[in-house]
Amino acid sequence: MKLLKGVMMLTLGFSISSTVLADVVHVAVASNFTAAMKDIAAQFEKDSEHTVILSFGSSGKFFAQIQNGAPFEVFLSADQAKPIALEKAGFIVPNSRFTYATGTLALWSTKADFVDKNYTNLKKGNFNKLALANPKLAPYGVAAEEVLTALNLKNSTQPKWVMGENISQTYQFVATDNADLGFVALSQIMDNGIVTKGSSWIIPSELYSPIRQDAVLLKTAQNNDGAKALLKYLHSDTAQHIIYDYGYKTE
Repeated sequence: MKLLKGVMMLTLGFSISSTVLADVVHVAVASNFTAAMKDIAAQFEKDSEHTVILSFGSSGKFFAQIQNGAPFEVFLSADQAKPIALEKAGFIVPNSRFTYATGTLALWSTKADFVDKNYTNLKKGNFNKLALANPKLAPYGVAAEEVLTALNLKNSTQPKWVMGENISQTYQFVATDNADLGFVALSQIMDNGIVTKGSSWIIPSELYSPIRQDAVLLKTAQNNDGAKALLKYLHSDTAQHIIYDYGYKTE
């Protein structure tokens, strides 16, 4: 969608007009990347003539909506599988897919000292509810289940699971104390490289498969220069710094 921005300048009594064509970019963003993408989009708008409209939610729901004609132009998924599937089905601009971030999983509680690096309370079952994202819907849920399996704690903890539709809902379960602890994205509890509330354990990456998050340019954006510029901007030093500050790794 094009917006016409007119600029009028008066120089030496002459009227000089110029126009700049700016795009509106509709972006579907995996919920774990909410805070980081808000910061990136705000900076991108300052640095360009384009406007970004962000929608946040589960990658699984966006995947279905895109296949049914939802008017998104960029998709930032929480995994690789869905962008690859869209690529194979012909929904994306060829060669536009890339990994914009690799997520980090953390075990977190709002209570100070409740979570430690030895995951003592998790191991001993000293909690009422354990929050995790639904593995059938969310990549961070898959990772959480892999961690519990690797620690031989899946069966013993499963009766106490409370599952979120996505990682945002999972975070809310813990943040509102409806769960004593939960598996969340590190980005949700980190600000400027520091975990600011409660207690946490940043889970070693060898305990779960890498959470590679891919971005794609959808075919609806073939003529949208703003969408192309936004994807390019994700590679910039500015965006990379923001991504890193929220606890992600980049390639």
